[in-house]
Amino acid sequence: MTTYILTATCPSTRGIVAALSGFLCEVGCNIIDSSQFDDLSTGRFFIRVSFVSEDGIGAESLTEGLKPIAEKFLMDTELHARDQRTKVLLMVSRFGHCLNDLLYRWRIGALPIDIIGVVSNHFDYQKVVVNHDIPFHHIKVTKENKPKAEAQIMEIVEQTGTELVVLARYMQVLSDALCENMSGKIINIHHSFLPSFKGANPYKQAYERGVKLIGATAHYVTADLDEGPIIEQDTARITHAQSVDDYVSIGRDVESQVLARAIHAHIHHRVFLNGNRTVVFPASPGSFASARMG
Repeated sequence: MTTYILTATCPSTRGIVAALSGFLCEVGCNIIDSSQFDDLSTGRFFIRVSFVSEDGIGAESLTEGLKPIAEKFLMDTELHARDQRTKVLLMVSRFGHCLNDLLYRWRIGALPIDIIGVVSNHFDYQKVVVNHDIPFHHIKVTKENKPKAEAQIMEIVEQTGTELVVLARYMQVLSDALCENMSGKIINIHHSFLPSFKGANPYKQAYERGVKLIGATAHYVTADLDEGPIIEQDTARITHAQSVDDYVSIGRDVESQVLARAIHAHIHHRVFLNGNRTVVFPASPGSFASARMG
């Protein structure tokens, strides 16, 4: 039996859940998990349904059968086999904590993705990546060659069938055109001090101001720098007795965990764009532990 995940968004109205569940019942499918949200402020409805095809109906027939319901409710739908792995391209510069964390989670099976390559504008982590039998792409980025560099990145994306790009502390600003082209398909991680402490050494600035909470934010990338729809956040409490190095160490741990949880939510189709915000449904039983591993 194949397990599928159906996601749908549409204008809010009555009868959506009944129509979807009724259709799945008719074609011999059994719902094993369902989450839904009706956003009264935007008038949008969001639903994620995990179900088993007990009578062996395939994805093509399911997609075709859903069309009348989608047309009736002006619904955008996506259907995925649960065991289908997302093809992910990682990008990194000179801070490797998020990259190393993701590689470890991937290696032990806690993050079920296919890492199709790592792009970097430096050579610092070439050996680490190659030792994992993952293709490493060095693409130098300067003010003069940025359009050419981004064209190389997009060529890798297209040739490998990349479905998600993860900026694992990739310290280059992406162009508006690239952000628009990959809308909802690029996840970034940064500390949660913004907009208070911008620029270099944000943890040093936080230390000098006596900050008591360190946090991290994972979000989809948009043309507005570090202001895309937020997927996941977390914080860690610190005290006056801790040093700048402590701030940096704790901050990197939080960044790694938040980024992993954001990726986990995305690849399991639990994240829905809702204007400048997101709807993020909770993890299914059994998957939450691996998302928080560490």
